[in-house]
Amino acid sequence: MKIILLGYMGSGKTTVGKQVAERLKLQFLDLDDFIEKKEKMSIANIFVSKGELYFRKQEHIHLKEVLQQQNNFVLSVGGGTPCYGKNLEVILNSSKTVFYLKVPIAELAQRLSEQKAQRPLISHIPDDELPEFIGKHLFERSRFYNQAHEVIDCGSKEPEIVVNEIVGKLGKIF
Repeated sequence: MKIILLGYMGSGKTTVGKQVAERLKLQFLDLDDFIEKKEKMSIANIFVSKGELYFRKQEHIHLKEVLQQQNNFVLSVGGGTPCYGKNLEVILNSSKTVFYLKVPIAELAQRLSEQKAQRPLISHIPDDELPEFIGKHLFERSRFYNQAHEVIDCGSKEPEIVVNEIVGKLGKIF
């Protein structure tokens, strides 16, 4: 079983993914962490030194590498991952359990304002402009995210509640 979590940055993919993996006794993988290990530099440094185009090419290569593994796992992908190249097709063809963690714009803006230093895409955006930026991004990306097999509304929910919903849906799939 390969469980894949999609969603905008700050949607809780890593937090929820780790808990789902623990609950199901599966390995947890974070695509960004995997890329950082392979590239031997942080995502932020890749963006600065090599550019987004280089990053997106490497992201696609490493995504396919992870998904070709035979073992079972929970995978959290970057917020932009499903929106570039053929990544979404690769994801949907690799698993029947792809979940979109959907969080309202205001909640994302609140979460991300506290994490801007670690987020190269928004590090330069003033807090009062974050909701508009996120809204535009979600408008562009939601058509990709909504192709997930399941959409989980995560607004104002504790991670444990989201984990329970995902595990519950998995029981209905298998």
